[in-house]
Amino acid sequence: MCRHLSRYSPIFILLAVTGLIFLLSNIHTLENLSCHTASTLLQLQNSIHTAFVQEGPAYHNHTFCSHLGLEPSPEEALEERYLLNSIAWPQLPARPAPAPLRQTSDPVHSLFAILPAEGGREWYVGDQLEALVQMHDFQGRPKRYGGDFLLARLHSPELGAGVAGRVVDHLNGFYSALFPLLWAGVAQVEVTMVHSSEAVAVLQRLREQRPDRVFFKSLFRSGFLSETTMCNMCLPPNPQQQPQEPLCNYTDLHTGEPWYCFKPKMLSCDTRINHAKGGYRKHIITNKEALLFQSDVNIKVVIHASGPDRINVLPKKIDKPELENSSVKPEPVKYIPSGYYYQGSWRVLGGTPARQFNDSSSITQCLMGKVVHMYGDSTVRQWFEYLNAFVPEIKEFNLHSPKNVGPYMAVDSKHNILLKYRCHGPPIRFSTVSASDLRYVANELDGLPGGPNTVVLLSIWAHFSTFPVEVYIRRMRHIRRALVRLLDRGPGTLVVIRTANLQALNQEASLYNSDWFALQLDRVLRPMFMGLGVVFVDAWEMTLAHHLPHNLHPPPAIIKNMMDLILSHVCPAKTKKS
Repeated sequence: MCRHLSRYSPIFILLAVTGLIFLLSNIHTLENLSCHTASTLLQLQNSIHTAFVQEGPAYHNHTFCSHLGLEPSPEEALEERYLLNSIAWPQLPARPAPAPLRQTSDPVHSLFAILPAEGGREWYVGDQLEALVQMHDFQGRPKRYGGDFLLARLHSPELGAGVAGRVVDHLNGFYSALFPLLWAGVAQVEVTMVHSSEAVAVLQRLREQRPDRVFFKSLFRSGFLSETTMCNMCLPPNPQQQPQEPLCNYTDLHTGEPWYCFKPKMLSCDTRINHAKGGYRKHIITNKEALLFQSDVNIKVVIHASGPDRINVLPKKIDKPELENSSVKPEPVKYIPSGYYYQGSWRVLGGTPARQFNDSSSITQCLMGKVVHMYGDSTVRQWFEYLNAFVPEIKEFNLHSPKNVGPYMAVDSKHNILLKYRCHGPPIRFSTVSASDLRYVANELDGLPGGPNTVVLLSIWAHFSTFPVEVYIRRMRHIRRALVRLLDRGPGTLVVIRTANLQALNQEASLYNSDWFALQLDRVLRPMFMGLGVVFVDAWEMTLAHHLPHNLHPPPAIIKNMMDLILSHVCPAKTKKS
């Protein structure tokens, strides 16, 4: 029998070679094969790959967001609890069912009134103005509980002046808007309802339960084979996938920041070549909830005054009489903003005064010999673009980076100026970022020597709005540790941190990037870096106080004021000797 088989062996060999040639010539069609058809080939491929490459463990996610990085230390847990308590938002009253739209806050029926000056006297620079807001529902009935998200500003279009107000929630349907009086002349009060308390409750639920409402993807490629899978900081069970779908674990080894992708069926985890925003989940709220997010109805709608909405402020009174007995009626705690606009320029209240850098030569002289590192999202990229466009001596070096993604670099060799920009690590919602360019800011900071000629500019907030606040706190904690190390080894390093800013909102933007999400992140950012010797650019107040419409990417007039403030810290004005 063996002799009969040996006669046919050349035929078997020929058939095997022919089949192999056919397979190799059509291997690019494997992606279109069903899993059942390709299973034998995939098992063979995986067996060969495992024999030569030691892969990381395959992780299985049984519950949504079951792992969010390393456990915090007791001190970190205490800080986290304090920060979360500091941003706790008033809860809606308990009720058997969600309130119908007619019982929710309506900015058109709501009103505000400017409270009279103390003792009925006139207003002077240095006084504090208070406006009392009363919220009503769509039926015109007063609200009896708080939680509405309101914004307030005091402005004077004639003087190019504006200042952000502070809103105090009295938890009974009334709110106080407090404003310092900083300029003489007309001052007009403006109060805006961004979201009703009922809408905020929906945003809270989405933040905690649907951090996957913006999803990400990565392309894996090896030779002719390529696959795309879904990625995120934590991945939900996918009903279209097999149970216990294996994951690729891309947790950063240095910081412990977690990131995962569903493992490709045909390729290994180490064949990932890029990262990209996949899109936005739809149908994440009910039809009744959608009524709470209507443009020109209950999203960023101005609340009108029941009487005059403006006052006339007189110059500061030098011989202002003191109260006869201040212990009888103590003066209320005054709200002090970070700054205000006057004649279109930002004036800082306390700290280094802002200078004007109105020509390119003054910027060049200020940045001479400096290396400026910019890390974060597209709102810090605006600073790179501003300097690159405004200063002709600074020339961008072509790194062949994707537009609006980076990394970017610009140089002025004559004046020894170097500008660099790099986006922060995932989650980042840019179109496509090469996997090799995904860098965590903390790791990048650890690679800087620092020193008096080093400037670090950070803006990290917009891409974290869909995640629980704990995720943002952890990321900022890693960056804070890296900054402490940088300032220790490089004394004199200037670190500037940009806060979140307001933006235009409609229903879709509200669900994914609402100002309420930004406000929550902003309120934990500031105390986390307080006392570290860093400089804050208060983008929140700078966009709220300005007359231009809110935009995720603030207009050039605001960017210039931000850059003037930064350069004022790079090159502070020299004090005159007495």
